[in-house]
Amino acid sequence: MKLVVQRVTRASVTVEREVVGKIEKGLMVLLGIGENDTEEIADFLVNKLVNLRIFEDENEKMNLSVKDVGGKVLIVSQFTLYGDASHGNRPSFTTAAKPEFADKLYEYFCKKCEEKVPVQKGKFRHHMDVELVNDGPVTIILEK
Repeated sequence: MKLVVQRVTRASVTVEREVVGKIEKGLMVLLGIGENDTEEIADFLVNKLVNLRIFEDENEKMNLSVKDVGGKVLIVSQFTLYGDASHGNRPSFTTAAKPEFADKLYEYFCKKCEEKVPVQKGKFRHHMDVELVNDGPVTIILEK
């Protein structure tokens, strides 16, 4: 499982001209699911994500989590995080999870995250327009 986590002042995802997810201060997460990922891996990364201290405290040090600042999380499925372009110029996605499996694990990840912080999400297997204002910029990659 791979996550690209961006600290944002706002973010949204639109599908067919309809905003399906929108947050203000919080985390924009691109979530890639691999063929060998499990619920245990998802649980680990959910805990890592919601406790990741990348928001500034009163001393301007990154010492607070999205939970600490009352932020929200926008989660968008992103199978292209498993794109491998090491052999040629066209990425291969053979290590990305099959859609049926990935959809179930994506929903599981979102549900577990929502137990800890407010969550908005994209639409699995749809073309999405994602907009965000990266705060900092701060971008962290998490994987397991």
